[in-house]
Amino acid sequence: MEPISAALVGREEERARLEAFVKSATGQALVLRGEAGVGKSALLDHAAALAAQEGRVVLRAAGVEAESALPYAGLHQFLHPLLAATARPEGDASRAEFDAAFGGAPGRPPSAMALGIAVLRLLTRSHARRPPLLVLDDGQWMDDASADVCGFVGRRLAGGPVKLLVAVRTDTASRWDTAALPELPVRPLSEEDAARLLDRRHPELDRRLRRLVLAQAQGNPLALLELPVQPTGRPGGLPDEDSAGPHGVPLSRRLQRMFDTRIASLDERVRAELLAGALDGAGTPGRADAVPGTRYVMRDADAAVAAGLLDIAPATGELVFRHPLVRSAVVQTATADQRRTAHLALARLHRGDLERRAAHLAAATAGPDEAVAGILEAAAASATRRGGALTAVTWLSRAAELSESPDDRSRRLAEAAFVAGHAARPGHAHRLARSGLAPGAAQPPGAVLAAAYQALYQDGDVRSTRAQVSAAIEGLRDAGGPAATRTETEEVLHRLVVLLLAISQYSGDRAVWESTRSLLASTGGPATDRARLYGDTWSDVNRHGAGRAEQLRRAAARLPEMEPWDAARLGVAAYHLDLLDTCRPHLQRVVDHEVETGAVAAGMVMLHLIMLDQTAVGEWDGAERTGQRVLDLAVGHGHHLFAAQSRAYLAHLAALRGRTDRARDLCAQVDAWARPRGLGFLTQLTESAAATAALGAGDHEAAYHHLAAITRPGAFRPYAYQAPRTLLDLVEAARHSGRAEQARAHALAARDAGLPDVSPRQALITYGALAMTARDEPEAAAMFARAQAHPDAARFPFELARIRLAHGIRLCHAQGRDEARHQLNRAEAEFERLGAAGWTERTRAALRATGAPLRASTARAASLTWQERRIADLAASGLTNKEIGRRMHLSPRTVSSHLYRAFPKLGITTRAALRDALTRGEALSRA
Repeated sequence: MEPISAALVGREEERARLEAFVKSATGQALVLRGEAGVGKSALLDHAAALAAQEGRVVLRAAGVEAESALPYAGLHQFLHPLLAATARPEGDASRAEFDAAFGGAPGRPPSAMALGIAVLRLLTRSHARRPPLLVLDDGQWMDDASADVCGFVGRRLAGGPVKLLVAVRTDTASRWDTAALPELPVRPLSEEDAARLLDRRHPELDRRLRRLVLAQAQGNPLALLELPVQPTGRPGGLPDEDSAGPHGVPLSRRLQRMFDTRIASLDERVRAELLAGALDGAGTPGRADAVPGTRYVMRDADAAVAAGLLDIAPATGELVFRHPLVRSAVVQTATADQRRTAHLALARLHRGDLERRAAHLAAATAGPDEAVAGILEAAAASATRRGGALTAVTWLSRAAELSESPDDRSRRLAEAAFVAGHAARPGHAHRLARSGLAPGAAQPPGAVLAAAYQALYQDGDVRSTRAQVSAAIEGLRDAGGPAATRTETEEVLHRLVVLLLAISQYSGDRAVWESTRSLLASTGGPATDRARLYGDTWSDVNRHGAGRAEQLRRAAARLPEMEPWDAARLGVAAYHLDLLDTCRPHLQRVVDHEVETGAVAAGMVMLHLIMLDQTAVGEWDGAERTGQRVLDLAVGHGHHLFAAQSRAYLAHLAALRGRTDRARDLCAQVDAWARPRGLGFLTQLTESAAATAALGAGDHEAAYHHLAAITRPGAFRPYAYQAPRTLLDLVEAARHSGRAEQARAHALAARDAGLPDVSPRQALITYGALAMTARDEPEAAAMFARAQAHPDAARFPFELARIRLAHGIRLCHAQGRDEARHQLNRAEAEFERLGAAGWTERTRAALRATGAPLRASTARAASLTWQERRIADLAASGLTNKEIGRRMHLSPRTVSSHLYRAFPKLGITTRAALRDALTRGEALSRA
């Protein structure tokens, strides 16, 4: 039997790496990267043969340029044989996820993470005894959605038996460039190995021609095999020796020209067969989804085999393209009419597959055709639901080109612009919306919508955008015309109304909101119930939100049916009603899917909502990771408004954790950007975060002044969204700064305004504020009992711990120490679990006042790294950061960073508390 390595010449380093890769007992991924023709496919074949010899199942797929716009087409290649052969276990949800992704069932596809987990589960279950090796050739052509899922799988193979091997070209950008997987560069053969390969395959060459081939091939194996057999008038089809070398026409193009010549020598029927196969992705090595009628299968092309353009796959007997350059050459040598004819035939073949049929019809149609435009529009809607927002924009734009009437063209361009805006392509959206307009012509409503999206989210412009959007709404609200036109007008009007609500929310200004609500009321029928829900919750939930919770719960039951932007908007309403638990599971399922391949802007809103809920329920580490992720996304996409919003939320989280310097730095960044733009929503967030930081540090006077900038005590400033949310903060700051009457007035104002009826969190903090400011003990006990007994109290652990702390201190003075300790112990345990360092320290001080022994802290000095402990010791001895830096050869900034990380581990917020914390940690360690 011939050794597996006999087919390869040289490649000792690559073969050793692949052998170690295949024989390793643990799962892993590897990406082969090199130029066209350099031998990546041969190395994949080598690895596949090794894996089969080791008893592995080999699953192969190949990226196809013709399918690169079809979401999940590449993943379907890998999984089709498994899905067809594997029975679906009772209660297994994975198959439903695959059906949604591949279009076999209605519903939104799962996120890349959920689908990746399902893929891992399927691979493990299907091949429990024979672990699989997944082999992907031409990975640069795999569609983005599939590449994201495969990349997710590849990063999580450690600890299991599954392996993934991918080959990609260096000259084509792809998702694999940022997949963070180990790579093996595939370089040209050495001069010696190139000569050995040439002599093995073409021993008949004379010395001059041999030298010319070696010079032209530059170590590229495909060139070494093909250049000597190019059928031209010159020996070997090569240029003069003087022109040999690396300069001039790129090698890949010279190779393609060789294939052009061979294609031209075939008769018309065979060329047509090759063209149909190339345009439909047929003839791909390892293609496993060969279901009759689902793709083109090349037949009767023996002449192409003889010409070295096709091979016969040993496993299936199918005709396969010898190299991707052959497929490209086949398409490029065909005339435009030949390509259109082939696409039309392929569209008939795929009449049962909406998206494939649409893709071929788009390429086959030369002039306006309303039927084809309608199919493309339907395919775009399907692609949007499956996470292919950018594909949807392409198809809607093509549908607009094929529209027979100006109205249909404008409508489809507006839809393309709308989707592009939500896919974080606002500039593209604006260009689409203005397509075809005469110079100086007034902007249509779709163009106003696109321009306002760009101005709001990229520049934070709430002033001019409000004027433009309001004018567009006024121009549309009384539009008449045919029923179909009225329906389209109402859709555009609804989108403008929702955008105006978002602009008004970010402005945080009473006059703006009153104007918006008046305009919304005047739109009558076209303003949907959903828009009114948004208006009532986004504007002033204190005044308009009561009674909206049930409507929101009913709407949330239909979340899987909604477009991503509608799901995100409903989530914002849920946040203002403190009901994010009704939406968060759905948002977590779809958010990765949207930020990777779909509606990126909606995905960033979803991440903000997830972060807010994580903060509310006490998942602060997760909230910080989510906040940093959305900040990175916002900066990367140029959404400066979302970037500032992310920083504001991170500032609030830092303030909760006692990281005062970080909170203040972030607040300063946000305030400097937001205040000149009139973004009251963000400036209120910075005031709230600054107040939280001051409260944690015990600076109640500073906290009071920050909170008074949001609303005066005893009232809730209209349309100040942070006014009701900071109720507990203002009550506490007023009480501890000598303003007891103001604190009481504010608590009573919350009760009289009906805040407990608005949301569960508002109920909790209202009862807590009333307990804190009660005139007598029976009232205090009754209000505290109502707060603690609220069915949703546990969902807001930080607020509940604060109320317990305040009540415990009151009990200590009114009823004795024993009654107080229970509440203080519960508060201290919760604050420490959350990582609220300042609040933990305050609660411990209250416990010490009761004479209670402190329980062993989970934040021991032993958790510090060696360097953190050394720096903490030096700081506790009284040295400054500069002095510590000189002693440890570190910069003062590095010293500060280490202390910043050490403080929460020790449960403190100031340098003055360092010595006690370190001493306590040593005592606990000895105990």
